[in-house]
Amino acid sequence: MAVNAPPAETKPLSANDPQTIAEQIKTKFPDALESASAQGIVIKRDHLLEVARHLRESLTFDYLNNVTSVDFPDRFEVVYHVSSIDRGGAPLTLKVNAARENPVVPSLVPVYRGADFQEREVYDMMGIRFDGHPYLRRILMWDGFEGYPLRKDYHEPYFEDEKKPFGTRWDQGHHVIAEDRNPWHDNVQYPANFDAVAFKAQIDTVREQTLPDVSPTRLKTEKMILNIGPQHPSTHGVLRLKTTLDGETIVGVEPVLGYLHRNHEKIGERNTYLGNIPFTDRLDYFTSMNNNHAYVIGVEKLMGLRVPERAEYIRVIMAELTRVISHMALMGFMYNDLGAFYTPLIYALEERELVLDMFEAASGSRMMCNYMRFGGVARDLPDGFLDKAKHLVEERFPRVLDELETYLTGNEIFLARTKGVGVISREDAINYSTAGPVLRGSGAKYDVRRAEPYSIYDRFDFDIPVGTAGDVRDRFLMRLWEARQSLRILKQALKDIPAGEIMTGKKNYQIRVPKGEVYGRGENPKGELGFYIVSDGTPNPYRYHIRAPSFINLTALDRMSKGYKVADLIIILGSHDVVMGEVDR
Repeated sequence: MAVNAPPAETKPLSANDPQTIAEQIKTKFPDALESASAQGIVIKRDHLLEVARHLRESLTFDYLNNVTSVDFPDRFEVVYHVSSIDRGGAPLTLKVNAARENPVVPSLVPVYRGADFQEREVYDMMGIRFDGHPYLRRILMWDGFEGYPLRKDYHEPYFEDEKKPFGTRWDQGHHVIAEDRNPWHDNVQYPANFDAVAFKAQIDTVREQTLPDVSPTRLKTEKMILNIGPQHPSTHGVLRLKTTLDGETIVGVEPVLGYLHRNHEKIGERNTYLGNIPFTDRLDYFTSMNNNHAYVIGVEKLMGLRVPERAEYIRVIMAELTRVISHMALMGFMYNDLGAFYTPLIYALEERELVLDMFEAASGSRMMCNYMRFGGVARDLPDGFLDKAKHLVEERFPRVLDELETYLTGNEIFLARTKGVGVISREDAINYSTAGPVLRGSGAKYDVRRAEPYSIYDRFDFDIPVGTAGDVRDRFLMRLWEARQSLRILKQALKDIPAGEIMTGKKNYQIRVPKGEVYGRGENPKGELGFYIVSDGTPNPYRYHIRAPSFINLTALDRMSKGYKVADLIIILGSHDVVMGEVDR
């Protein structure tokens, strides 16, 4: 008599599994689903808003990580990544198709306020309109700009070729300077019939929708727009804050961006995959090691590469050393914004110099390290590196952090200027897609190293600090506490780092990444840094998008600043720790 074999054991599906979510969506909205696969769930455009609201309110996908788009030959595709703050796990990918002619999709700002700047970027770069967006206008390019730079058919004035390495650099064996062939000669491509002399920029007006939250009770004054920046020491780069005042009270802040924009993503789609690594150094140029790390993780996922143990430990050591000195520097910069005139910053920069010396010894560069590679790191640690690192981590840095805490956190001027200032609730911090210390300072315990552990972070014992008040003081303290946790990780990594190889396979100038797509991410000192990459099987990415935490965190600046004074705005912005290389890309 034949005996039936027991049924094969099946692993329960994750709450973030696309198949599970797709079935739930189909049950709730029978006509909403277009298709579903491991690459994501494609939603019909007319049902996007109700599906997004259901995901947020009923399935606890309360966090919008990323919004971007892809230009395919037959359509545009808008891509969303959403997560659960409390549940963690890999983000769920949602997609909506838009026609090539007059592409329009519903705006998700009514559901996720964090979609605001990201949808404006998609409109600016791809020309996709978001129906229902409260303020849809360009965000990185100037208002008179013609064209959509991330479309595949867009060619800039100095256009040479679609992909690198360019074949047009030599003509009959002689180098030809591209600028000499450019008909505009000044790197500005004007629209047809555009008169640069007669052109007048759009006049700044008060955005009335930002006003109702503030009700001045004393003198009735006329509202005024105050420009802070783009050339101002307190904006930490070429950032302009268009600030609407009622008397001395802030009733609206609009960050005006793009002064440092160089279309990093377009460059990235023309570069080879390997050629993009040094470009990531120049995003948040304080944290090049972390930038490298997040990018190579994404490409390695597509390639299925396994990184040697020693290389994984080296990567973590470099990333956490970077986190410590980045947070120390920010504590000094915040005191600058309060008027302390550099003394605390110099203390922090002294420690940073010690780490940069080590980075230079390992990579050849102090800031633009270009150190990580697909499958490992560029070179092994030099002699004496680990001993120096152990001295800093076990002896020097704990004392320095104790000193900074003693001198800075209890200062009465600091407390008067930061407690209860720039408050954002946990619910709002999540809904505005803030990340990193800004998000955790409001009490949301979300860190990519724990939510979706990458590299070897799941081996280390460390805590995720969170604040309670969501104010400037808590965001300051987050940096101090997180630096201490980084020292815990570093002590474990320096103790356990094994000998062995630092690269998988042989070194190649060009790699071919299998067709597919991936959202690779890491927890940078500023927050979640993500790379959405679409591969068509060639040596160059078909789509290369960066989820920049400094850029998205600015979405909440208006919300944080209402009702405070101009002097408060400076320290509220300082608590974001923005770097314009990452904001503008």
